[in-house]
Amino acid sequence: MNNEKPMKPEATRKIEEFIKTLGAEELRYLNRLIVERLKLLHQQNSTTQMTRFNVGEKVRFTDPSGTVKTATIIRLNKKTVSLVTFGGEQWNVAPGLLSPCGEE
Repeated sequence: MNNEKPMKPEATRKIEEFIKTLGAEELRYLNRLIVERLKLLHQQNSTTQMTRFNVGEKVRFTDPSGTVKTATIIRLNKKTVSLVTFGGEQWNVAPGLLSPCGEE
C-alpha cells in the first residue's frame, strides 16, 4: 500500500518545527486534514483492489478462525465485497483479503 517515497530528514525536521509552533485549535484543524487525507488514501487503495474482482467470480479468503473459505462474489460494496460461501454463509470481506480461485 505504501508506495510513497520516504521523507528526507530535513523535511521531517521542518514539519516537526512547524507543528511545535501551532496552538490547540490549529493542531485540531491539522488533525482533521490529516485524518481526511488518510481516509481518502485508504478509499483509493480499496477501490484499486476492488477492480480486481467481478460479481459472480469465485474467490478464497481466510476467516478469523484460520479456515480457508471459497465463495462467490454477490456484490461489490463501497469498502467490502459481499460473498456467499458454498455452505450458504454470507460474508463482507475487505478486497485486500481476497484471492481469485482461478479456473478449476
